[in-house]
Amino acid sequence: MALHYYCRHCGIKIGAIDALGLESKQLGFHHLTEEERLDMIQYLPNGEVHVKTICEDCQEALDRNPDLHQYEKFIQ
Repeated sequence: MALHYYCRHCGIKIGAIDALGLESKQLGFHHLTEEERLDMIQYLPNGEVHVKTICEDCQEALDRNPDLHQYEKFIQ
């Protein structure tokens, strides 16, 4: 199973982990609520997992402009 991490705002691929044998607890997914899991984690039919997170550039933009938190996508 491969995990692919993408920024939820700009869509850039942040990284990937070849997660053979890893459990969700080792990845920290157990800290998420059910709603957060449904929003952040997508299980694809081919066995890959896509995880939405925030890249450093978007995090810096959010830190400088807190009003951007109201938008799902703020970088075009």
